[in-house]
Formats: sequence, structure tokens, C-alpha cells
Amino acid sequence: MVIRRVSSEERLTTSFVLGAYAFEASPRSPRRAEEFRRYLPYNEGNRTLIVEEDGETLAAASAIPMRQNLRGAVLPMAGVAGVATHPLARRRGHVRALIHQLLDEMRDEGHALTALYPFRPSFYERFGYVGLPKPRTATFSPADLHPLLRADLPGEVGWERIGAGYPVWRAFTERCLRERHGFAVFPDYRDVDVRDRDEHWLLTARLDGAVIGAVTYRIDNHGGELAADDLLATDPHARALLLQFFARHVDQVERVSVRIPADELPELWLTDLAVHVEARISRPDSSAPMARLLTMDALAGLPAGPGRVRVELTGDRWLAGTHLLDGTTGALELRDGTAAASTAPTATLTAAGLSALAYGVLDPVEVQLRGYGEVPADAAAELRRIFPRQLPYLFADF
Repeated sequence: MVIRRVSSEERLTTSFVLGAYAFEASPRSPRRAEEFRRYLPYNEGNRTLIVEEDGETLAAASAIPMRQNLRGAVLPMAGVAGVATHPLARRRGHVRALIHQLLDEMRDEGHALTALYPFRPSFYERFGYVGLPKPRTATFSPADLHPLLRADLPGEVGWERIGAGYPVWRAFTERCLRERHGFAVFPDYRDVDVRDRDEHWLLTARLDGAVIGAVTYRIDNHGGELAADDLLATDPHARALLLQFFARHVDQVERVSVRIPADELPELWLTDLAVHVEARISRPDSSAPMARLLTMDALAGLPAGPGRVRVELTGDRWLAGTHLLDGTTGALELRDGTAAASTAPTATLTAAGLSALAYGVLDPVEVQLRGYGEVPADAAAELRRIFPRQLPYLFADF
């Protein structure tokens, strides 16, 4: 058994084949193999590893070189995708070996973070990943948006196919990347797939010529559903402009569905808006994302509250040692915790525990309750100051 990196063309007969069996209807027409070639350009820059034995591919995993915002800092992030195993080779440790090598290589290339959508969260928890909020889907009747039609909103909306509007879309997601905690974007070679397929409308909201909101969507049929993807808006005014456009479809569709961040409250958008908000989590087809730190350098210089704590990291392949975290200057400083003479309280954390705090998804008490470490009360108080609760919004779906 060997692990090796495959070239672009090799994906056609290795990782793509396993991925199709794992994530698509099966068996597919033999012509499906011919369709794989269309996907090659959008995977060109991925790092794809396979487990091979006697010339047969037993397992595969890929990492997409992405970027993610962590508390205001945009850092290189490895998006793990396409993890699949041959049905006769499962439960033999192949995926574990692949993930170890894949993250080793991505970390060595400078990727400070990693994220994925798990088939089973508890499996990836053992690799130090921690859960992030899943975006919600809000569904409502366009008739309930009627008050917005009477509203005189400054600005205007633009409407075009995504194929033509892609540069505007890409530029706005880059802005969201700089401004939104947890936000992640694909590399250019992957992101252009949405442009090339050209299967969505692009709606943009503008004020004084600047884009302040955007959303892509499709309509399935007359009297059916306007299904929108992520509603990206810089403020409530931008959101109102986008919703006002949806209100104009009252005689065309029965309902509108739109994906929103976990901290968005659509029940407060309008007084009489009857809205169903859902985040469905199930295995293995509808999971919430997970993420983790791959290096302590990801924390250096992050905005931080005035806390000071010593952290002992245990049980992880990539994060280890004792570190003093000091946020008293407003920018997080990292020092060697074994050498620093300090009276700072001490917490013992796993990689998942530290990642949960850095991403802002768990309180220090929850970290201990989840088995991610030992956090005494004095250390918990300092960690809350350093890492205030802040819900991340991953955005990219890979």
C-alpha cells in the first residue's frame, strides 16, 4: 500500500471514480466517466492524494487551497473534500492515513486553517476539528414582502446572469472575505465553475455605485420556488433592497427560499412575515461544517480582548506545547509558556478546544463539558476576554 499524489489527468480514473460512487446515485451510466473531464479544470490546483495497492485505488482525499477570515485576519485555509474509500477497503485506516499526510503537506505549504463538511463529525473530531454553525434556510411567501414595495429605498438593484456578472460577484465575495469572520472563498480556478455553468441569476444591490449586497438564485417553475443561495448583504439596507426585488415575484412563484447566516433573524425583517427557518443536520448527507487551526501562527496578531492565560496543548499531531496567550495590547501575542515567568492561569486544551475558542463557537465551560480540555474558572475568565463569542459564517460549500 502506498500513498501518492495524483496528477490532473489521473483523477479521471482514481479520485473521481471513488467520489462518484460515494456521493452520487449509483451505478451511473458509463457515459458518466466522459463527463468527469469537464471537472478537471476546476480541480487543477487541488492537492489530491490516493491510497493505492497493486495498481488499484482504495481511497482518495483532496485539499482545496482556499482563504478564510479568522477574527479579521485572512489566512490560507485547506478545504478538505472528496474523501472517499472503495467499498471493499473501508474501515482499514486508509482515510486516517490520507488525512494525516494531506494536512501535513498543506500545513508545510503555509495553510494555517482547515475546514470540511464531515460524513460523520465524531470521526473528524478525532483529528481536532470542531463544529461550526450551519447556515439557515429561510422560506417565506413573496406576498409577505409587500410592505417593501412601498418603501423608498436609496440605491438600486442590478439583475443579470451569473456568466456575465461573475466579476462583480467575485469582487463582492472578496469584500465579504475581508469583513466577515469565518467567511471563506475558493481559489479562482475553482470559483469560475459557477460562471462557466451559467445556471443562476445574479442580483446585486448598489448604493452610490458601490455593491453592498448580492445573491444568486434560480426559479424552478411558474408557481414554484425562487431558490436563492447565500444572501450576502453588508447591512440591513442592502438586505432590504434584495428582498424588495424578490417581492416583485408575488405573481410568479409561491415561495422564496434563501440561505442566511446563523446570526441572521428573519423573523424580525418585517412585522407580518410568516417565515420558516431551518438548519437540518443529518448523517451522512446534510452536515454542518467543521474547522480547526493547523498552526499556532494563525493566532498571532489577531484582535483580542485584555486577557492573559497559559495554554497547554495535548494529544494533537499539529498543535503542541505550552503557550502564553496575551491579549492585553489588543493584538494577541504568543510566547513560550514554559519559559515565561507568569502568574497567568493555565488551561489544558486539545486542538478542538483551542479551535472552538478561536472560531468563537464554544464558551470555555462548554469546551470542558465537551471533553476538549480542562479549563479552571480563572483560566475560563481570561479565555473569554481573549476570544469573545463570535459566530463564524463559512459561506463556501465544498
